[in-house]
Amino acid sequence: MTAAHEVHVAHNYHPLPVTIATGDGAWVTDSEGKRYLDMLSGYSALNFGHLNSELVQAAQDQLARLTLTSRAFYNDQLGPFTDALAALCKKDLVLPMNTGAEAVETGIKVARAWGYRVKGIAADRAKIIVAEGNFHGRTTTIVGFSDDPQAHNDFGPYAPGFVAVPYGDADAIEAAIDDDTAAILIEPIQGEGGVVLPPEGYLRRIRELATARNVLFIADEIQSGLGRVGETFACDREGVVPDVYLLGKALGGGILPVSAVVANEDVLGVIRPGEHGSTFGGNPLAATVGLKVVELLQSGRFQERSRQLGEHLRAGLEKLDGITAIRSAGLWAGVDIDPSRGTGREVAERLLARGVLAKDTHGQTLRIAPPLVIRATELDWALEQLAQALTPSAR
Repeated sequence: MTAAHEVHVAHNYHPLPVTIATGDGAWVTDSEGKRYLDMLSGYSALNFGHLNSELVQAAQDQLARLTLTSRAFYNDQLGPFTDALAALCKKDLVLPMNTGAEAVETGIKVARAWGYRVKGIAADRAKIIVAEGNFHGRTTTIVGFSDDPQAHNDFGPYAPGFVAVPYGDADAIEAAIDDDTAAILIEPIQGEGGVVLPPEGYLRRIRELATARNVLFIADEIQSGLGRVGETFACDREGVVPDVYLLGKALGGGILPVSAVVANEDVLGVIRPGEHGSTFGGNPLAATVGLKVVELLQSGRFQERSRQLGEHLRAGLEKLDGITAIRSAGLWAGVDIDPSRGTGREVAERLLARGVLAKDTHGQTLRIAPPLVIRATELDWALEQLAQALTPSAR
């Protein structure tokens, strides 16, 4: 029983019953030697595959030199990393952190400080507009504005200052903006919600509203960014550039946690020395890996693979029975399972038995997000296994 391997681990997750021991590219092997095709890729943290040779080599080289200084001193890797990431985002400044939730918390602090110090909002009155169905992390501040009972309930009291409106409704955002609004915090595509895509023009409208009303547009691209959707960022799908990017997951290459807040000087410059920080944020090892991730994206080949293989995946999914809806962007899909064929968890367990790793969300939805190094033939094989897992006899 795989649970026996983690008897002293707190039960904050409900893993599928497999114990993974090694990984290579799009494949992993369990402790008993069985291979599985990874169709989740660490919720997009493994965009470049398990043990990507370029990322591993960069990390190994840096491991032999220097891993941590704290930000009490300069280190020789942070400058090149932040230069490259700022250029990728077409912004001036980068504030490095570790986890995605830390990036979101940092973005909230930046937005409030900007609201008070630049926009002139009265003390302690700043508001941030968020979307219903959001997932930005699990800190107490963030879960306070979640409407998912599992994430929200029993963790209060919650921080004030957040106004939730329906996702995809730009008119609702416009109606919610007032003089105390500092920012609009949005996932360009809602990942945990089941790969929920907004209507065409939604992001452009947010950009227009934010500019017209002197409000920051903060894009949480922690899951959607860095090649996953066939573009460098999901915002690129509508040709918009937010005021603030929140990045994480794939920024660490699946090797270690790396996150960042990226914005221009007139926004991120509001944070003064001593007001925010992290012992490990911007450490030399993280910066080295982050720089290599940016270099991998600069060629555009991963974005192109995601576009082309995403079309291939979508076409294959559309041929399957037992699916009631498909939402996809690049190599990222939310697949709603017909209840007559089982729950999302049950289908994920059947896939596991057939050598495919995927994960459910919100009951009937199966999330698919393979590493961008996957081959078309491997996608075809995974689709064959999904077809079998969806057959009525599989129940």
